[in-house]
Amino acid sequence: MTVATPGTALVTGASTGIGAIYADRLARRGYDLVLVARNQQKLDAIAKRLSAETGRVVRTVAADLTVDADVAKVEDVIAATPTLSLLVNNAGVGSTAKLLDADVGKMTDMIALNVTAPTRLAYKAVPAFVARGGGAVINIASIVAIAPELLNGVYGGSKAFILALSQSMHHELAAHNIKVQAVLPGATATDFWDISGLAVENLPPSWVMTAADMVDASLAGFDAGELVTLPAVEDTVLIENFENARQALAGKLSGVTPATRYGLSKATAA
Repeated sequence: MTVATPGTALVTGASTGIGAIYADRLARRGYDLVLVARNQQKLDAIAKRLSAETGRVVRTVAADLTVDADVAKVEDVIAATPTLSLLVNNAGVGSTAKLLDADVGKMTDMIALNVTAPTRLAYKAVPAFVARGGGAVINIASIVAIAPELLNGVYGGSKAFILALSQSMHHELAAHNIKVQAVLPGATATDFWDISGLAVENLPPSWVMTAADMVDASLAGFDAGELVTLPAVEDTVLIENFENARQALAGKLSGVTPATRYGLSKATAA
């Protein structure tokens, strides 16, 4: 008897850190894998190990997702993978630089990787999921999506985009059996910090979660059907209150006259 598998998962940024752990966990859940990252050597090592340990089919795609042609290459792989059932948009980069100190070219590259690439991949994968009757997208955002003052503003903005995109996708696609999750990790022990300009050793140890714990918690949230997963937040009432306040405000964002606190008469406002 052939045992059904959950299909194929494509994971970006899969050569190290969070992405490599997602690859490991998903392979052990029975997914075949397409692993995407810039470093072919690291990808090959992970693919060889996971294939040997899990028996899953693991393919690799070397791609720099700040380059249009490389994003198109991954889009072609998505189109050519009829078993694809899960997209994990994990690849990203951060920064701790203040606006007055930041290199605008690096900020533009950040937008390409953190915003443009996951958008293009989602827009390629989701229509195929809908046509096949279901699928899932996991978008790795960050706590800076809701606390942008913590780090670089472009980084926070890019992750706020990912959160908003995920919420909109969930709203539009739930009826099509498309599952969407936005993961908002706090400080996580990966090479993210060295690359962004602040060594993780400079953070309070009580803030820093291991990448393995972060992924395992996030997958538990995925299994539970969470739209937004905050792995480190213990008090779910805080999360519920935040979302309830957002929803309450949503119904009052548009009106024919300015709010009375601005002191404008109806005649002036007209």
